[in-house]
Amino acid sequence: MCVKIIELIGTSNKSFEDAIQDAINTASKSLRGISGVDVVGQTALVENNKITEFRVNVKVAFSLEK
Repeated sequence: MCVKIIELIGTSNKSFEDAIQDAINTASKSLRGISGVDVVGQTALVENNKITEFRVNVKVAFSLEK
C-alpha cells in the first residue's frame, strides 16, 4: 500500500473541531481512501474582540489506487 499526504486548511465559524471536519469533507469530495488527519496548526480570526473564524492547517493521508 502507498499513502499520499496533502496539506489543507479548514475553516468554521463554530469550532476547531468543525474546521477539521470541513477539511475532511472537502477532501472527501475528490479523494477516496482517506485514512488519517494530522492537525499541524490552529489559528483564529478575531474581530471586535470575538473569534469569528476558526482555522486549522491539516495533513490528510489517503491511499493511492493501483
